[in-house]
Amino acid sequence: MLKALKLTEEDENLAGIKASVLHELGDTYRDLGEWDRAIALYNESLEITERIGDVQGKAVTLYKLAGIYANKGDVDEAIALYNQSLEINERIGNFQTEAAMLSNLGILYANKGEVDEAIALFKQSLEINERIGNVQGKAVTLHQLA
Repeated sequence: MLKALKLTEEDENLAGIKASVLHELGDTYRDLGEWDRAIALYNESLEITERIGDVQGKAVTLYKLAGIYANKGDVDEAIALYNQSLEINERIGNFQTEAAMLSNLGILYANKGEVDEAIALFKQSLEINERIGNVQGKAVTLHQLA
């Protein structure tokens, strides 16, 4: 991956590939528990996806960042990032991911003790999963509601 990253440094036409490589490196560091390094790589990838207009790449990167912040205990930052990703997924019609974002937000609000907000988010997720026929997503959301 590092060799691929070096190759993309020299050609702006490869910015999308560079963003993907940085994102994959971020995944690797996240999986190793090196969250600060992962955050730096995701942020670098995010800057590129914003610059080149890769909306879906931006949404995925925001989602990954939110997960790290949630694991670090920075719930407010995680919520803000999930909401940004949610807004993009709503806009581009990525319903399955939208439902997952709502569910993730529901978990964070439940953990904060904001049960009414969590229930509302889980119900939104459930409605989307039912509408698109995502049986697995529906089952997970029903479990979370229970």
